[in-house]
Amino acid sequence: MSKNKLAKFADMATYPHVFECPYSVLQSQPFEMRGRWRDFFGNGNPIVLELGCGRGEYAVGLARRFPSCNFIGVDIKGARMWSGATDSLREGLRNVAFLRTNIEVIDRFFAPDEVDEIWLTFPDPQMKKATKRLTSTFFLERYRRFLKDGGLVHLKTDSNFMFTYTRCMVAHNALPVEAMSEDLYASGEPSGVLSIKTYYEEQWLERELTIKYVSFRLPHATVLSEPEVEIEMDTYRSYNRSKRSGKDMAR
Repeated sequence: MSKNKLAKFADMATYPHVFECPYSVLQSQPFEMRGRWRDFFGNGNPIVLELGCGRGEYAVGLARRFPSCNFIGVDIKGARMWSGATDSLREGLRNVAFLRTNIEVIDRFFAPDEVDEIWLTFPDPQMKKATKRLTSTFFLERYRRFLKDGGLVHLKTDSNFMFTYTRCMVAHNALPVEAMSEDLYASGEPSGVLSIKTYYEEQWLERELTIKYVSFRLPHATVLSEPEVEIEMDTYRSYNRSKRSGKDMAR
């Protein structure tokens, strides 16, 4: 580990809006903020999660634009998270926080009905194992343990595989769709929450990759099951990710 990373971890240990609780710690003691996030923010405003937040650009961008909501960026990569955590601290944003932990156990950090929306911004498509995909039944079942009944799940992705899989998942389980686009920038720059770009999104757009988006509601009563479909693999290497298929070529 470089000194730069060590310095970033040291910084975040002093940040009042950063919570670090790896799975190894969670096994020995319950997470103290579970059910108390609105006490931390000091208001009863809606809580929105960004899972796999990376550098935290989306969580911070949302916090800037929507002061009447609270945002929490979640990721296990602390060195990346440092960027958004530092920017938000310098700007004095009081409606954004960060949680460094494993997303596989995300339901242990929030109480029932504590979260209103979830954002999944450019997650690894995990083409070889469905249970690792952030829109699989494995994760959707966990989200329902803390997401309000009918709460929104947003997916923004460069991966055609991830988008197609999620679209099939939504259709197979008859989940209510709020919006869907196979090319978010086909008609120019989107507005509102969709206009925020992450660092890697900028790079993908420069490579002329299409950005896809879908948002859907997640009712508590729906019995979820995996769709039985064959989906074509992505055929390009994405930034900071392993090779997605046997080929290594730009799309």
